[in-house]
Amino acid sequence: MGILSRSSASRKPNETMRLIVTTFFGVVLGFFIGVSFPALSLTKLNIPSNFLPAPVQLSYSDETSSGLSTQINEWSSAKINDSSSKQDQHINDPTKIWVTSNPKGAERLPPGIVEATSDFYPRRLWGNPSEDLTSHPKYLVTFTVGYDQKKNIDTAVKKFSENFTILLFHYDGRTTEWDEFEWSHRAIHVSVRKQTKWWYAKRFLHPDIVAPYDYIFIWDEDLGVEHFNAEEYIKLVRKHGLEISQPGLEPNKGLTWQMTKRRGDREVHKDTTEKPGWCTDPHLPPCAAFVEIMAPVFSRDAWRCVWHMIQNDLVHGWGLDFALRKCVEPAHEKIGVVDSQWILHQTVPSLGSQGESYNGKAPWQGVRERCRKEWTMFQSRFSNAEKKYFKSQGVDPSIAH
Repeated sequence: MGILSRSSASRKPNETMRLIVTTFFGVVLGFFIGVSFPALSLTKLNIPSNFLPAPVQLSYSDETSSGLSTQINEWSSAKINDSSSKQDQHINDPTKIWVTSNPKGAERLPPGIVEATSDFYPRRLWGNPSEDLTSHPKYLVTFTVGYDQKKNIDTAVKKFSENFTILLFHYDGRTTEWDEFEWSHRAIHVSVRKQTKWWYAKRFLHPDIVAPYDYIFIWDEDLGVEHFNAEEYIKLVRKHGLEISQPGLEPNKGLTWQMTKRRGDREVHKDTTEKPGWCTDPHLPPCAAFVEIMAPVFSRDAWRCVWHMIQNDLVHGWGLDFALRKCVEPAHEKIGVVDSQWILHQTVPSLGSQGESYNGKAPWQGVRERCRKEWTMFQSRFSNAEKKYFKSQGVDPSIAH
């Protein structure tokens, strides 16, 4: 027993020293591993996708481990978004083109080849393309026509200089007969039977098509233009800052609203007085910010907005005149009537004759009923769209303007 006790006591100090030395080397080795490990790039390791569940969040309190935490988080996010689209592949591949500033759908094209707009300038089928155009008209005038009104249109077109592109929308399908007029050979002719000018405008006057033109005239066929000059009209529109306008109407015929009545003592007016109760606000239609749809003139920017407002199925456009103010601000300053360049509305019921008998009613009656119905439908759509928008924004629609 005594021998055992002495033997155990003699070995105890040696074992203790060995334990201390082993622990010391272990601490030192762990320290160096801990310092060097964050510098390793995990992205170079072929780690199975199920090795670390996503998302992985690792963090350490000491600064030396922050690099590891960042790299693991980045790797985890990359795995979450691994189902990248072709767009991402283009963006990340310098050998492929992807230009986000290009028009939608044209991102794969180099910017230098992108033609984002078009025009109505006719081109030759021969020669050098750079020599095709001898002039670049700055304005566009459109008439929706039937051949029966050829004399009136001939007179109207002659009021527009070579600064205007002439575009005729033919609702009766007769186009070649217009070649008797010299100007018809340089005009643009679009023929679709039994349609209205707003149907044509929505389909053929996209803002990117009419972008070269400063102003766009969208006129009816039954307008008397004896006292109208298009170049002078443009000068006055520019002078008074009108984005949406129309010529004043001779008050003896075809007058519906006081706002569009010509005033003989001024160049332009932007407001009027209507019957009692008709105007809830002097800055709102029909007392201001208002022109009719028979002979409107739009600036390029205003038309870009108005085109989007035209409904595909409401082809008569009734109600548009009360909503045009939504496209300019302040509307009561930028919408007006040009008095010193005025026209007559001859009120020729040409579209009525293009209708068909319906429920025992004459063609013109069916057309007129649809006009009124469209007005109600447009007002309802616009009102509901505004209410829905303001509600989504947390705004009380009753106090929104």
